[in-house]
Amino acid sequence: MFRTPERILAGGLAILFLFPLAWASVASVSPQPGSAQIDGWGFGNYRTLAAYQAGVGQYLLNSTAVSVMTVALTLAVSLFGGYAFANFRFPGRNVLFLVTLAILMVPYATLLIPLYVLLNQLGLQDSLIGLSLVLTMFQLPFATFMMRISFEAVPKELAESALVDGCGSFRALFHIQLPAVKPGLITVGLFAFLAAWNDFITPLVLISDSAKLPLPLAVANMRQQVMGIVDYGATEAGVVVLALPCILLFLALQRHYVRGFMSGALKG
Repeated sequence: MFRTPERILAGGLAILFLFPLAWASVASVSPQPGSAQIDGWGFGNYRTLAAYQAGVGQYLLNSTAVSVMTVALTLAVSLFGGYAFANFRFPGRNVLFLVTLAILMVPYATLLIPLYVLLNQLGLQDSLIGLSLVLTMFQLPFATFMMRISFEAVPKELAESALVDGCGSFRALFHIQLPAVKPGLITVGLFAFLAAWNDFITPLVLISDSAKLPLPLAVANMRQQVMGIVDYGATEAGVVVLALPCILLFLALQRHYVRGFMSGALKG
């Protein structure tokens, strides 16, 4: 009875956030002038999307490759970084951690031109590997912070007992502490995936080969104007294709995602 206002508020917010996605889904199959789906309801806009330049399959493959590499690199670096910050005492530890977090305050768009020049010198400009490295760099401050608080939430007695039993630091990490910080790892991985999958401005600056474009940039390029008419149907189809992996992945991992955030909030 007393929870009715909260439920009404939650339901209203859910409708507010879901409405744009529902609108895009309906618009992608509804008849629209200037699109491939002029008469009746159907999947003409999706056929236009599938046949655009290199094909939606290639763009999906590019986005998947970039996202997987970004997630793998982010998890690997933040795992060791968070473990070191949480379990080892060394001079300048807190200063170094604050410097790492300070990167969050720098607008990442201001770093793209210097990074473009650097990648060009390394031979990684206009490559999916170079794009993944840049996206990983942008994710590391938050990821390291999340992994540090996740490791600090693990009882110290677990690692100490493992060390007493003869485990080294790496063995204690992988066999004792890693299972305990699994929610934090999933949270970091999910954030890294969503950021890499949906990023637009970074590939816009770093990628010039049309065959290497990730899907968000390909969808934006497909939004062509012919005599003042924009193909909104194909654009909405691209939005739906972009959103589906994110929604499915979030729904599958939401329980671990919430636990990852709560592990730091409940520390101590």
